[in-house]
Amino acid sequence: MRTILITGPGGSGRTTTAAATALQAAREGTRTLVLGTDRTDTLGAALGTPTGPAPTRLGDHLTAWRPDVATAFRADLTALQDRASGALDLLGAARLDAEEVTPLPGAAELTVLRALRDAVLSEAHDLVVVDLPPADQALALLSLPEELRRYLRRLLPPERQAARALRPVLGRLAGVPMPAEWLYETAARWDTDLAAVEAVLADRHTHVRLVAEPTPAAADAVRAAVLGLALRGRRPDALVATRVLPEAEAQPGSWLAGLVAQQRKILEEWQDAHDVTPVAHLGRDPRGADDLAALTVPGAVTEPSTVDWPVTDRLAEDGVLVWHIPLPGATRDDLDLIRRGDELVLTVGPFRRIVPLPSALRRCTVEGAGLRDDELRIRFAPDPGLWPAGR
Repeated sequence: MRTILITGPGGSGRTTTAAATALQAAREGTRTLVLGTDRTDTLGAALGTPTGPAPTRLGDHLTAWRPDVATAFRADLTALQDRASGALDLLGAARLDAEEVTPLPGAAELTVLRALRDAVLSEAHDLVVVDLPPADQALALLSLPEELRRYLRRLLPPERQAARALRPVLGRLAGVPMPAEWLYETAARWDTDLAAVEAVLADRHTHVRLVAEPTPAAADAVRAAVLGLALRGRRPDALVATRVLPEAEAQPGSWLAGLVAQQRKILEEWQDAHDVTPVAHLGRDPRGADDLAALTVPGAVTEPSTVDWPVTDRLAEDGVLVWHIPLPGATRDDLDLIRRGDELVLTVGPFRRIVPLPSALRRCTVEGAGLRDDELRIRFAPDPGLWPAGR
């Protein structure tokens, strides 16, 4: 099973690229699912066939699906009310009917992640192509499972469930009601679901692909997206440059010649850092299978897009261990590091992530950090009180 997550700046043609990628794979005989995430049917407009909450077969090897956020949110809320019925009755709370429920912020992201998990685990397809939201929203979506699991572990630590038999006694001693059993069961179920989504996103066969029109604003957005992905331990497997104008049609001194020169400059910059696939401008918005087939898009790749964060042993030479974190495009002014127990709070520009320290570094103190050659290098010195004797 391979997964391609496609995103890019808004208006870059990411939905069209996702549809073209899925169509190309299906025509090569790959069982392909293309998953749309927009509330409006932009995916159906690109494919020339409406898509919706029920998977739609578009051929022998192609299926399109656009999950219904509202239905999924109503089902989740109804199930939660059923499990918490005892507490709600005790409080005298009135239950919400499904008809009066509208999705809250964040419901769309959770619906997309659940649909991706279900699609991958079903094993009904060989390739899943996901038309993610614009890059800034997509990066937040990709970080959601890890962050929610961390919140759950802090608010409802699993180890507290071991004392479930003592909760009535503890409640009487403390004078306050203890968390109900259903709350821990719900948290455990959510953690299991989120862990499955996190595993799909972290899989070596899951790739993130960027789509952008070669303009100055898009170039800035691509740099930010690459940095945000790097903080997640990812790099884009390809950069699809859309709406590339034909140089042969540009007459010297014309307005088109200026646009072509601007695109050429940006494409050269991108080609120095990425695997770039230029997609020619069709002179119209692509619609339907014939237009999509005319777009040259990259296929699925086999090399993983995950990036290792290795720890090198410099104890003999410098007395430190060095943690190497690739952060292409980062600057010193954008960086902020905080050590909190066994975790590192890492901020890079607008992005922030809390990551657990590798086991060896948890027994060390931070000696310093430096940014060199697009790589953050954090130096750790062994803590004599925690470091095993003789090592």
